[in-house]
Amino acid sequence: MRARPGAAHEQHHLEVPPGRPLCLAIVSDSHSKPHRATNELVARVEPDAILHAGDVGAMSVLDPLREIAPLYAVRGNIDDHVLADSMLITIADGERTLLKILLTHIALAGTKLRADATRLAKAHGAELVVCGHSHMPFIGKDRGLVLFNPGSVGPRRFGLPIVFGVARVSPAAVDLTHISCETGERWRP
Repeated sequence: MRARPGAAHEQHHLEVPPGRPLCLAIVSDSHSKPHRATNELVARVEPDAILHAGDVGAMSVLDPLREIAPLYAVRGNIDDHVLADSMLITIADGERTLLKILLTHIALAGTKLRADATRLAKAHGAELVVCGHSHMPFIGKDRGLVLFNPGSVGPRRFGLPIVFGVARVSPAAVDLTHISCETGERWRP
């Protein structure tokens, strides 16, 4: 990961609400111009928290997201803001840890996890790596870790869909999906 002064690795803790899964809306690559329906669609999933996997662009993009739910954002390669390069988010059900998520911007080379991201995830005991950068929505596994790229909510690039991710975490399972900003429906390749 890129080392910069003040770009510390942050750690946060979230609790699964009683009687239902914890819902995370996951956006990335807004590039200062998120799709016009992004905030409405993110609010519609009623997230307990929102993760932004970098390439925010203008910091004002984050303000409407903060009004929906607590926001955790990392710096992307176009960002020069004071955001962390990576973040470890621990999700617990009382005293029991259910999931550790490494949130970072660049972690994949195609469908494979980069060595630097692997080292960081394993050093912190993460089981899920959430990243952006490629604009390509992706769910996969590599090196014993689950990989999730929510895609991009910013301007269309390379003919890719404009989508964001949703993660629902319960003691029994982790469910990962993508939502199209253009249709408001679940996106499938």
